[in-house]
Amino acid sequence: MAKKTGKSAIPLLAAVAVAVIASIGLLFWLAGNRKNNADQPVIGGAFELVDQNGKPFTEKNLKGKYSLIYFGYTYCPDVCPTELQTMTQALEMLGPLAKKIRPVMISVDPERDKPEVLKEYLTNFYPGFVGLTGTPEQIRKAGQAYRVFYRKTDEKSASDYLMDHSSIVYLMDPEGRYLKHFAYGTSPEKMAEGIRKAIEKYEKTSS
Repeated sequence: MAKKTGKSAIPLLAAVAVAVIASIGLLFWLAGNRKNNADQPVIGGAFELVDQNGKPFTEKNLKGKYSLIYFGYTYCPDVCPTELQTMTQALEMLGPLAKKIRPVMISVDPERDKPEVLKEYLTNFYPGFVGLTGTPEQIRKAGQAYRVFYRKTDEKSASDYLMDHSSIVYLMDPEGRYLKHFAYGTSPEKMAEGIRKAIEKYEKTSS
């Protein structure tokens, strides 16, 4: 099961509110920013991280499959487990098509999310989930590549704190390029439908 922090409802509501506000800002950015003359937002790029087994993982490892990418952290009391469960249910609804998709969680909390922590946490979600972490600087660069907002907040001790962060799920193509995004609160049914349509469109236009 996802970790429980014992926090009161007030910080939980605040965390959800920040995720929603940050995500809305990112959605406006996605709508208004395009790469040169192509109909593609500037999302994704180079990064150097490690997976839940401690092995190096870069943007090159994303190639060959579609990727469903989410930035979050294992100590998140509400937003992250909800989104990861939504991703899990959406992939289950896709049936055989899900074999073409790699679900990925990139931690925004490298101080606590060591590879072994991610490995245990992700057993609660879809099989084959890839968990990525790294140094604070490596996470910062990955977050910048994906236009992700995050910051430490509510710090009571070195190990007891929450992270404010945007909550967006990205669908990337087999070359690691942006295809589609899903805002916080998207239902599993809507996500599955959106993934299926985006893949069908991509494969039709790239064939």
